[in-house]
Amino acid sequence: MSALAAVLFDMDGTLVDTEVLWWRTTEETAAAMGHTLTAADAPEVVGRAVEDTAAHLVRVTGGGDPARVGAALTEDFLRRVRAGAPMRPGAQRLLTALTTEGVPFALVSASPRVVVDSVLGGALAHVPFALTLSADDTARTKPHPDPYRAAAERLGLVPQACVAVEDSPDGAASAEAAGCAVLVVPSLLPVPASAARRFARTLEEVTPDVLRACLAARLPA
Repeated sequence: MSALAAVLFDMDGTLVDTEVLWWRTTEETAAAMGHTLTAADAPEVVGRAVEDTAAHLVRVTGGGDPARVGAALTEDFLRRVRAGAPMRPGAQRLLTALTTEGVPFALVSASPRVVVDSVLGGALAHVPFALTLSADDTARTKPHPDPYRAAAERLGLVPQACVAVEDSPDGAASAEAAGCAVLVVPSLLPVPASAARRFARTLEEVTPDVLRACLAARLPA
């Protein structure tokens, strides 16, 4: 089985149960702007950077300052995260197994640094990440490949030696475009299949060997 150089974890909806908090935040902000959030808005909300969601709300409502909307979204989301963002089922067991086996892992998030740091000071405070990346740490965030490329580079690795664990279409697209093997554990949105992606229903199904199998399936014969 292929050697697993590192695992690159998404945060929201993958390791911690925050996607629902983000949806509620956006839903309330949209309502205040006169727009009812529906499933049609989901691709512009789930797994997207704050700036992307703010720009979408301004587009669909026909008014508002994207910077101000983005600041309001961040402030409200941060308040909800600080009130409690539990780990996803199976996350702790998988992280412990990787630590035991000496496999390094990093956090690669599309959330702002202030939100990432809040979670790192809360539900993930005990987790020994090799490094953490937020939306503020690269010129472009997901769905662009920049975050995963940067994480691999900072670990001294090529993306092709890493497995990314994601829950959203944009996150999976980011990791795949960077060259990572991708394990998808969907949360709020279905994620399309591709040659680079393997799927699990929950992290409770995932072990280091499952991640190695994802990498082996991605590598050319």
